[in-house]
Amino acid sequence: MAYSVHRLRKVSALGISRVLQADKGSLWRFHLKPEVSEFMRLGVLTRNYKKSSGSPKFDFTGDGTTTSKFDFTDLTSPHTWYPVARKMKRKVVLHVGPTNSGKTYSALKQLVRSSSGVYCGPLRLLAWEVAKRLNKANVPCDLITGQEKELVEGANHKAVTVEMADVSSVYDCAIIDEIQMVACKQRGFAFTRALLGIAANELHLCGDPAVVPLVEDILKVTGDDVEVHTYERLSPLVAMKVPVQSVSDIKTGDCLVTFSRKDIYAYKKIIEKPGKHLCSVVYGSLPPETRTAQATRFNDETNDFDVLVASDAIGMGLNLNISRIIFSTLQKYDGSKTRDLTVSEIKQIAGRAGRFQSKFPVGEVTCLYEDDLPLLHSSLNSPSPLIERAGLFPTFDLLSRYSQAHPKRGLYHILEHFVENAKLSSNYFISNVEDMMKVAALVDELPIGLKEKYLFVVSPVDINDEISALGFTQFAKRFSKRGIVNLREIFEEDRVKVPRTPTELKELESLHKVLDLYVWLSLRLEDSFPDREVAASQKSICNLLIEQFLEGNRLISSSGFSKNQRKRR
Repeated sequence: MAYSVHRLRKVSALGISRVLQADKGSLWRFHLKPEVSEFMRLGVLTRNYKKSSGSPKFDFTGDGTTTSKFDFTDLTSPHTWYPVARKMKRKVVLHVGPTNSGKTYSALKQLVRSSSGVYCGPLRLLAWEVAKRLNKANVPCDLITGQEKELVEGANHKAVTVEMADVSSVYDCAIIDEIQMVACKQRGFAFTRALLGIAANELHLCGDPAVVPLVEDILKVTGDDVEVHTYERLSPLVAMKVPVQSVSDIKTGDCLVTFSRKDIYAYKKIIEKPGKHLCSVVYGSLPPETRTAQATRFNDETNDFDVLVASDAIGMGLNLNISRIIFSTLQKYDGSKTRDLTVSEIKQIAGRAGRFQSKFPVGEVTCLYEDDLPLLHSSLNSPSPLIERAGLFPTFDLLSRYSQAHPKRGLYHILEHFVENAKLSSNYFISNVEDMMKVAALVDELPIGLKEKYLFVVSPVDINDEISALGFTQFAKRFSKRGIVNLREIFEEDRVKVPRTPTELKELESLHKVLDLYVWLSLRLEDSFPDREVAASQKSICNLLIEQFLEGNRLISSSGFSKNQRKRR
């Protein structure tokens, strides 16, 4: 396959330095025309914003005059941003407990009984599952995620991803699942928005007990009634006193957990080599559809795929019939450093073993290495540390009003100085928007309006993935120049084929991200991104090809284990 990209070096103000190089072995081609190359070479990715601007100090109290008193960066009262919810006195019910305790099940029973409602989940997989469940129960339910909108006739219920929560409608009942994710550095602000902004007579929050004091404190100013329901695990979880010691001791129903893509495929190869087992795999960069297919295959007792090799992506969103969780390591690279797993992470993953009413009613958890057992045991016997702050981010309205007061400042500078100067109460932190700022730096070079820039900034682009970033760049450039982005002019659909190696598989996963991004943009800028059906069709083909690779077990790789795993071995 041909993947034709001009060789160039990109160095951004945010410390990105990569080389995009022609690769004759790749699986597809982006038609990267000279003007796009010039844009990327001379544009924002080679521009040092802070040096070029001298890091000016802005007047954050309005338009720079002495008569303006409005402080745009005062974020101390975010509950006032949601007037529809503030007109109501909500009943807020916290359902808290460990994994596999039935807390979400209890909340969903109330949703089914309600005259109207919305389920807000952290993953598309969870939204899919709830929509399917309600429709099966003869409760018409729409499915709305960033990339899907499936409307059901007569539906008064919705299953959505939390970013898609509607804070302008009124519901009888609402659920926010995994509410402890208010503490997530990147996505926490979306959960905070839903917590403060959803207008429902009853708001049910499901998650870890560690979030209870924070939620109670946040809701003191809203006037809502809060009650807490505590749940115990429905099936036993046994922490084993001995390690597995050898991968050859892995048995049917086991899930080996590791934290790099490379190690997942290395372990899969080792486990399958003797011919006793076949492995399904689950990790974060797999498309959601593929993760679901892999989970379904693992759960199906009629086939030979009886072992799962997975990352922490199994921690939520998938129903898995796991007998034993085996940690290959209790360390992970979090994007900046390698660190020990937290108590919450260990408990969330370990709790996936022994699902209630499954083939394995008693779950077991252990490690590959004996020196990891003390941390495993202490974590399982400890409560999760209390969550002290929730993520927050200014609304588009605040950013827009600040932009009107400072029309010469681009979105990058607006975001930068909001982050640096925001005033917060002790319950909140400003979410990590480093990736958003990378995108903002890119779109600031384009002649488009603030609303469209903001839309691109909050889109699900993986700006740190070279292929995904390249696709985004072409979308943004063509949108700014022509107002319309035809997918067929960028993507050669007839040359995609089954990958032969994990490297080619990774490229195909990146292509899926590009197509996913196109679908996301087409749902918001329909006239400008008219090829949604083409993109959706090609996404399905990518999913099929990825599945064919995984089923075919063609693991041609000499990369072996990551450095961390080699040290342990």
